[in-house]
Amino acid sequence: MKKVILIIFVILILTNDYSYSDSEELIINAESAILMDAQSKRILLEYNPHLKLPMASTTKIMTALVALNNGNLEDKIKIEKDIIGIEGSSIYLQDGEIITLEDLLYGLMLRSGNDSAMAIANYIGSNLDKFIYMMNSMAKEIGANNTNFMNPHGLHDDSHYTTAYDLALITSKAMENEKFKEITSSKVWKANREKNNIFYNKNKTLWEYEGGDGVKTGYTTKSGRCLVTSATRDDTQLIAVVLNDADWFDDCYKLMDYGFKNYRAYVIFEKGQFFKNIHVNNGQKESVPVVAKNSFRYPLKEDELKKIKINLELPKTINAPIKKASTVGRITVYLNGRIIHEGEIITKENIDKVGILKRVIEKLK
Repeated sequence: MKKVILIIFVILILTNDYSYSDSEELIINAESAILMDAQSKRILLEYNPHLKLPMASTTKIMTALVALNNGNLEDKIKIEKDIIGIEGSSIYLQDGEIITLEDLLYGLMLRSGNDSAMAIANYIGSNLDKFIYMMNSMAKEIGANNTNFMNPHGLHDDSHYTTAYDLALITSKAMENEKFKEITSSKVWKANREKNNIFYNKNKTLWEYEGGDGVKTGYTTKSGRCLVTSATRDDTQLIAVVLNDADWFDDCYKLMDYGFKNYRAYVIFEKGQFFKNIHVNNGQKESVPVVAKNSFRYPLKEDELKKIKINLELPKTINAPIKKASTVGRITVYLNGRIIHEGEIITKENIDKVGILKRVIEKLK
């Protein structure tokens, strides 16, 4: 396999935003790779991030996400004969067995059960084709536009592919689901069944890497070794993806080491942060405070903080009546002249309109 050497001039050419410190280099063996901040989705490192490749069992990240969005963990699922004995990894489901969706999800993500994936797909989608349609629809909603699913488990199909970038996007979306995070960060799970009820996680990241909390391994002879890892330190969660990489774990660790070493998550502004008072026309108060609707934090190198610029778009006056939390403006954040965030500015309180008589009296005064 051709080695990928990411060094300072390569990074500058490929990303134009990210660079290594002097004399530092990173050598990995992946055909495609990416390092992404989970919350902001900023790309910290990349190599061939949009190359379409098979992804093996990392497919199951989307399988789990679709199931969590459309099913109930307590649902009891009866296993049909046609999913028994599917090739590859298995949790050894039995014909007629009744098992909860929760146990199937743990079997899917910890033991990489292909039979578990099929059971989930048939139950959530009512049939396999509908579930695959749901997977592809969600991929498009997330923005994973270079991804196509043909099955819920990742066994090879020439039309079943993704990219490192898309897979990182899908994973960052899945990590917004607390149950998904709980499942993928579990080292072991005991299922409510008589046999084969202990599921140990195949993902060594949970044991070997500080802050490791996911996500999924994958391997077929056609895809090579594929891995999505995640780690959280000091409220910063990084996602590393490598596709077709013989040194899958070590290379993901190198990517995340780079991210934690060189970047820090800064709070640019917080939810409810005050910006200014705006004059109110015909209101019971002369002005209304406006604040940020949501918080915004972003991973930056130390020397990038001074390159952040913020632009507020606000009216000079607002007419009463005014409802609390009404959108009155926008905030745009730039890094090196490039937009990295756009958010809403809202009113902090209600202000009623002054009656005609009171307005006349005020004018006379």
